[in-house]
Amino acid sequence: MRRSRPISSGRVGAVGSAQRRPAPAGAATFRADQGNPGRGDRAIAALLVDAGPLYAYIDADERHHAASLELLESHPGPLIVPTVVITEVVYLLATRLGSEPEVRFLGDLAAGAFSVEPVAAGDWLRIAVLVARYRDLPLGTVDASVVTTAERLGVADIAAVDRRHFGVVRPSHAAAFRLLP
Repeated sequence: MRRSRPISSGRVGAVGSAQRRPAPAGAATFRADQGNPGRGDRAIAALLVDAGPLYAYIDADERHHAASLELLESHPGPLIVPTVVITEVVYLLATRLGSEPEVRFLGDLAAGAFSVEPVAAGDWLRIAVLVARYRDLPLGTVDASVVTTAERLGVADIAAVDRRHFGVVRPSHAAAFRLLP
């Protein structure tokens, strides 16, 4: 059985409770409420987060676990997650690790650890164009939604463990994405 990060990490509030459990002394917490994505805030850059790092920060046996957790805990700007990505993450968590890690991830969302970005009505056509253009990868709807959200918000930094897809795609707003970790 795969290990997932312990509940006592301090990053998740008690599920079903409006109170957030304090982080242990010296522990970092997610900071999704900092910065101002899409409105020219240059002091703190937003980070768009794909499914890979979200899964990896929970699965302690995943090879990208440590780097993903470190990035998500230490990034000073907002951590933006498109809604389509959330669907992929909860599916992976539930089918690979079970319901307890899935519930903890949902707790992180509820606690405001991430800034959830809905797919705008105008995004769907751009997603379709990207899926068609990069069909040989194949890019897929979830990754195309990350690209489209990044373009709409003017974000060039993407947290992704899948460098093959995001390294090939050329966004409309930048020469290339900067991939982290």
